[in-house]
Formats: sequence, C-alpha cells, structure tokens
Amino acid sequence: MANKSKEIIMAIETSCDETAVAILADGKELLVNLVSSQIKIHQQFGGVVPEIASRQHLEQVNRLIDLALKEAGLTFAQLTALAVTYGPGLVGALLVGVSTAKALAYSVNLPLVGVNHVEGHIYANWLAQEEREFPLVCLIVSGGHTALVEMRGHGEYRFLGETQDDAAGEAFDKVARAMGLGYPGGPLLDALAREGNGTAVQLPRAWLGGNNYNFSFSGVKTAVLNYLNKAAQKGEEVNKADLAASFQASVVEVLVEKTVRAAQEKKLKTVLMAGGVSANSLLREQMQQRCQEEKLNLAYPPSEYCTDNAAMIACAAHYRYLKGERSGWDLNAVPQLRLR
Repeated sequence: MANKSKEIIMAIETSCDETAVAILADGKELLVNLVSSQIKIHQQFGGVVPEIASRQHLEQVNRLIDLALKEAGLTFAQLTALAVTYGPGLVGALLVGVSTAKALAYSVNLPLVGVNHVEGHIYANWLAQEEREFPLVCLIVSGGHTALVEMRGHGEYRFLGETQDDAAGEAFDKVARAMGLGYPGGPLLDALAREGNGTAVQLPRAWLGGNNYNFSFSGVKTAVLNYLNKAAQKGEEVNKADLAASFQASVVEVLVEKTVRAAQEKKLKTVLMAGGVSANSLLREQMQQRCQEEKLNLAYPPSEYCTDNAAMIACAAHYRYLKGERSGWDLNAVPQLRLR
C-alpha cells in the first residue's frame, strides 16, 4: 500500500481505442498501469470506428478503476487527485473518460485535473527516474500529431513546426493499409521494413523549402500509392519489404534532420521524442546516431509508454497539480484541443 503522505494521482485515458487507468505516486512511482486495448475489435474494419470505441470505453472504464484501486491497495479516500484526458481525440471516447472522472471527483471530493493527450505523450519521458534538463526540443510523432516544440520549463511550449497534412503515424497507417498489411499499420510496417532495402525505391523527401520546421507526409504517401497502382497495372510483383523500408526511410530522414537542426539552431542540448511513432525502430536508431554525432542528449520513453496509456496522463497531471492548476466541473471534451 502506498504511503498516505504521498501525492497519489489516478488518471483516466479514453481518447481513442485504449481504455486506460493508472495510479502514480509523487510523479515517479507507478503503482498501477492498466490498458484495455480495442485493437482486435477494430481490426476487422481496418481502423478505429468511433461509436464502437465509445461503447467499449463505457464497458471497461469502471472495471479498470476498481481493478486499479485493488491492485494498488488503495481507496478513493487515499487519492490526492483525479486526472483525465479531455482532448484531443474522438469526442465520444473523450466524453466517457471526462464524465467518469468528473462524477468520481465530485462524489469523493477530489480535485480534478484535465490533461491534454499530446502533453501526456511528452510527459511519458518523465516516467523514467532521471530528470530532463530544460530547455529542450521535443519531437511529437503519433497517429494524429507531428510537431516540434521547444520547452523552457514544465508546461511551457513554443511550437517550432508541425505537420501541414498527414501526421507521420497517419501516413504509416494509410500506406500499411494500401499494402495490405492490416491494422494497426505502424508496427506491422516497421517489422516488414527490417527485411527490406531502404534505398530500393526512390521516394520523395518533403523538406518544404526554406528554413522551417514544418512537416508534410501526404506526398510520400501518394508516391507509394502511385507505385502500387503502376505495378498493378503492369502486372508486376511488388517487393513489399523494400517498399516498406523505402517509405520508412523517407519519413524518418525528414523527422530526424529537422529535429536535429532545430536543436542546433535554437542552441538546445536535449532532444526528446514522444508519441506512438517514437517506438519506431529506424527512427530511434537514426535519431540516436545523429544526436551522438552532434553531441545532443536524446531521450524517449520505453516502448510501453509510447502508445496511449494513463501513466503518462498521471505524470503530466502531477506537474500541473504542483503548479496549483485545477479543472472546474464545466470541464468538457475538446476533440481539437491544442497544446498550450
């Protein structure tokens, strides 16, 4: 059982297709981290069906809350605060988590802390025991978001650049679907790419011209679709491993080089990665290599904290709670919530 003198935050995450509940003590000690994935349910549809996702959250969230308390040996009375993701994400899915957290917080008289899902991904980096040195640059790469942000302190964000169209993870999923790899596409494409030659197929790199830190992945996605269509028209067999490796190399090169350039030009010594795509093997390998070459400190979360989970939400809530931030009973789901 956790010591009652500790700050203990329970967090709920229901932004997409994982129902998650975690309990974190003093921002570091992870007591419980439960995730109920819906991947198998959505695989038959080739992607997430929002209405089904919401219904699954309704079925799972109370069960996970009860189980989390049981595994931690705690009662609601021993919690310090309740945290919940309130955006961005699927509106129906978010509403399940927000409604549940508000009802619980009100009924047991606990402070409520609303957390931005993207901020949660960033703070997955603080679940490790070591501190991160500010100022730093963070590359956020997930299914719905690709951005470079500068952080001068906890909760202080300045956008340097972001995607102009498809996010990196979205492009991975769309290309994987076009290649018949299934859902979720990112990990499947990553695994296949390890068997291929990343220089076999010439694909574009979207540098976007000028000295900017923005991203665009719709062009390379379209190039892959055109390659597949031309091969089908000619009756040619496609080496899927080579195509996967070449696509991945195109995306990763741009992500790595823009991140390293941002760190150099802003004179920042620490680079973080966050989001589901930060688990990509080539991205980790190449970012590590470039950061070593440029004498930059690189950190990224363990793979289990890269995808959606509530531990990262609890960690982000910890730092907001310490700053005295609380959410009111009017907290609502904000599907297009921006990082602030």
